[in-house]
Amino acid sequence: MIKPSDVDDAAERIAPFVVHTPVLRTDALDEWLSATVFVKAEHRQHTGAFKFRGATNAVQSLTEADAARGVAAHSSGNHAAALARAASERGIPAYVVMPENTSPVKVASVRGYGAEVTWCEPTNEARRRGLDAVLARTGAVEIHPFENPRVIAGAGTAARELLVEVPDLDVLVTPVGGGGLCSGTCIASAPRRVIGGRPVDRFATIADGLRTGTSPFTEAILQAHDVELFAIDEDAIVDAQRAVRDHLGDRIEPSAAVAFAAARTSNLRGLRAGIICSGGNVSGP
Repeated sequence: MIKPSDVDDAAERIAPFVVHTPVLRTDALDEWLSATVFVKAEHRQHTGAFKFRGATNAVQSLTEADAARGVAAHSSGNHAAALARAASERGIPAYVVMPENTSPVKVASVRGYGAEVTWCEPTNEARRRGLDAVLARTGAVEIHPFENPRVIAGAGTAARELLVEVPDLDVLVTPVGGGGLCSGTCIASAPRRVIGGRPVDRFATIADGLRTGTSPFTEAILQAHDVELFAIDEDAIVDAQRAVRDHLGDRIEPSAAVAFAAARTSNLRGLRAGIICSGGNVSGP
């Protein structure tokens, strides 16, 4: 069981490495969502996403003997980049298995941090097979993108920081792919209301960071905390991405936009809402 104290410990462990990201506000976004909105700007985190928090907590928690083996994971991009940078910070190798349809900007980021990339077909089964082969070849330690207590505790530090700055929030909103961010948010913010947004069709969505789906481990956490989940269609994702650009002035990736779309779909009228903006790794104008 992951406890709030684990999130506290993670916050202390990763403090020398991560950005304490700002909380952003605009009247225009408040009006669009009919709420008082506080955006935790994890798209301004190192590697452009909240994932650096969990990867850093996991990597910095390894013993010297385990760290020397290197670390490995499968990822559609943001966890891969986060793990690559976290490994680089500790001076150890990183190996990542990535689907062939991963965003080019995310691939460039992973390679820029020095990780070895292995390609696979864009299915969960292919990702797992590819990673198993890498683990057998390298002897590296697997750092799962979300089914890892250290990763989840690290992800929860974003909500923890937000609540230190804005303690009187009524609700927190996150996107949901594997469920690590939402799980960490639940643990850090309990007993507050938590809303999650996930694509209607995770296999075909433009929100490439949310294509994996939750595991029994993360699903159990979400259910234990009564997370309200909303299915978000592609038009709503695009509209939310555009609204954040127009009202906040920042470009965010479709996966992050899912949280804003979920906030708009749910009834937040008159509430004080915190939205974890998960990432900003997007190519194009």
